Amino acid sequence: MRGRIKCVVWDLDNTVWDGVLLEDGEVRVRPGVVEHIRRLDAMGVLHSVASKNDPDAALAALERLGLADLFLYPRISWNPKSTAIQEIAAKLNLGLDAFAFVDDQEFERAEVAHALPQVTLVDAECIDTALVRPEFRPRFVTDESGRRRAMYQSQLARDDLQAEFVGTSEDFLAGLDMTFEIARAQREDLQRAEELTVRTNQLNSTGRTYSYDELDALRSSPDHLLLVASLTDRFGSYGKIGLALVERATPNWRLNMLLMSCRVLSRGVGSVLLGHVMGLAKAAGAGLEADFVETGRNRMMQITYAFSGFREVARDGAHTTLAADLDALQPPPAYVRLRVEP
Repeated sequence: MRGRIKCVVWDLDNTVWDGVLLEDGEVRVRPGVVEHIRRLDAMGVLHSVASKNDPDAALAALERLGLADLFLYPRISWNPKSTAIQEIAAKLNLGLDAFAFVDDQEFERAEVAHALPQVTLVDAECIDTALVRPEFRPRFVTDESGRRRAMYQSQLARDDLQAEFVGTSEDFLAGLDMTFEIARAQREDLQRAEELTVRTNQLNSTGRTYSYDELDALRSSPDHLLLVASLTDRFGSYGKIGLALVERATPNWRLNMLLMSCRVLSRGVGSVLLGHVMGLAKAAGAGLEADFVETGRNRMMQITYAFSGFREVARDGAHTTLAADLDALQPPPAYVRLRVEP
């Protein structure tokens, strides 16, 4: 699938650089590697490291070569590289099928293939052909794509702060100074909106993807409401992290799609956009039903609906129709400010 790869994990010795660090001491970056990393980074593809090496020496070499800032959460140890990739996936909150692994050694690629068959494998000698395949190229490259690494770096800083924080989770979230903004989608939002439908799995109510043209038509339709949500805190912006598609029918509005980026999964804001849609329906004197399709990965969205007062009223296989109790509206959490653009 085009644009499926969200993170490329690199070996170091004879992959990112020529030579073996602990044997050669001084190493040089292999031709073309940095160009590929920066090209993919500009398109929103993340990078990390899984290397069997001395951690201090390898990190110092990355700093010396000016590459350290390009890699998120590098895992450098003598453990299996499949373990390193699993740790990176958990830290970045990405599915293993969104990862590619680049290594010069067939043995290491085979170890990862056996343990993690979902991961795409790349021979370090073949990066010029492999890293330009469609799965490494998203359909759209947005302004947000180029900021994705910085946003993840901010997220890792938040995670480090949370790990050291003493107090309740509500106290921690309150200290982030979060602002959740909801607005009608504009044309300039649609590339990111399509990207969200493709990239979001865990907090996606139906798993359906929408093209730019489909979203543009729905945005312009008088019978539909397309909303986009953004989140910021004191560390910076999370970018556009939510999307809702509402069909305004009579007597019940229909929430055809609701999704939130996994990057805000731990921020306690998953129900804010849903609550806003519920409030709009109530103010219009309409009921609200929602489509939900079990995909095997969106259990968290099902829980979000349940906690917001939705109940199942119809089912056809994995496709469920849910109905809202609009007399049970819940305000946004106290630790987040809600800003609604007219």
